[in-house]
Amino acid sequence: MNAVQTYRYLQPSALRPAGLDLQTCGGPAANPRFFAGFLTAPAAAAAGLLAVAEVARTRYHQPVSPASLDPVVTGSRGRLRFESFSGCCGVYARMDVLPDGLDGEISGHGTTNVDVNPPLREALARVGGIEPLHVAVGPDDLTVSTLDGSVVERKVPLPGRWLRGFAEVHVLTAGFEPRAEIAAAEAAAFLRRLPAAGDRSVLWAVPAGRTLRLTSRPVPGAVCLAGAGRLAALRGVLRHARSLRVYGPAVRAGSPAVPSTWELDTGALRVSLTLSPEPYRGFSGEGAALAALAGDEVVDDAELVGALLNWDPTIDVAALADAAALPDERVRAALAQLGTAGRVGYDVADGAYFHRVMPYDAGRAERDNPRLVGARALVERGAVERDCEHATVRTGTETYRVRRHPDGAYSCSCRWWARHRGQRGPCRHALAVSMAAAPVEALS
Repeated sequence: MNAVQTYRYLQPSALRPAGLDLQTCGGPAANPRFFAGFLTAPAAAAAGLLAVAEVARTRYHQPVSPASLDPVVTGSRGRLRFESFSGCCGVYARMDVLPDGLDGEISGHGTTNVDVNPPLREALARVGGIEPLHVAVGPDDLTVSTLDGSVVERKVPLPGRWLRGFAEVHVLTAGFEPRAEIAAAEAAAFLRRLPAAGDRSVLWAVPAGRTLRLTSRPVPGAVCLAGAGRLAALRGVLRHARSLRVYGPAVRAGSPAVPSTWELDTGALRVSLTLSPEPYRGFSGEGAALAALAGDEVVDDAELVGALLNWDPTIDVAALADAAALPDERVRAALAQLGTAGRVGYDVADGAYFHRVMPYDAGRAERDNPRLVGARALVERGAVERDCEHATVRTGTETYRVRRHPDGAYSCSCRWWARHRGQRGPCRHALAVSMAAAPVEALS
């Protein structure tokens, strides 16, 4: 299901003689102002912002005309983050401008859309030199009258799955670990060897000396690289980078395709692309966040923890646990729940969550998830019957058997589970069983 997102900017973003003016939309306030100062690495920042904008306007699977979705920007203490998803939801891009990249003060905290229009993209492509670039993220005068028609307004069909991707990707990346780091020169050579755009093969990158080698089969320590052409947006940042870091979950021989993160570090900023397990798979359908969305027991914890978030660039779980008087594991579960509403993301480089508030309806990720909606309907109809370590779910004329395993995972006799074998989260029958279980341990 698509929504219509309306972007309202006081004027177009532009690169002017006085510097770069990035216009913001709604969020913590109408057209908030987050930063005014200098970027110490202007060419790298311009290339990084172009990469994020390139992903936002691209559909890598079944390419069509540009999606024209505006990236989002988050202002927090000492850091600016620009984020986007591809139109197909299979690539998540982010640029983190770090304290060394900023010469100025973050004047506001929050998250909103930022205007990156075609003329601005052309201007950013010409940014060069080493002199700092003055940047304003947000308009100078928030009292400008809009009655004269000066507001720039765009109504953009925003896919519901694009929104749900933010609810999924933080859960997936929270399980990543660093797998390899290579110097920029080796990274450039590696990217040049990759298959061309449009190639849909699933490859695996394995550390080999100072570089990475590609193989067609997973081995311990390998990182999945599905649809290698989707890394093309990083190429413009390469000349500014010091290193390429690669992150992913642990794999073994015979492992299925998994997501991965590819990050260029320039010192002043980091630009990363997180790829879905296969080119045709969008993050919105991965099902990693379903457990957090379904768990009533963490809702109260999430409300408490959410009230304690204060726009620090990284979230200290131990400090939050002390402040909330909760165990660390309950705080982590609460953060996962908050992430389904876009209130936190996850930074693989820092190995920590960060605070943001997406400028969208916080409940859409839950309401628009077919499996979750179906599971709630099954529970409401009393379709779940438990017996020891098994459960029976009756829907229409069909009967399904669900089992909870010692590791907490579920299996089901339905065709959906037989097809995906748990690789894309639980089916609606398993979700219904987890919702109906009180406590869940009754199925173990």
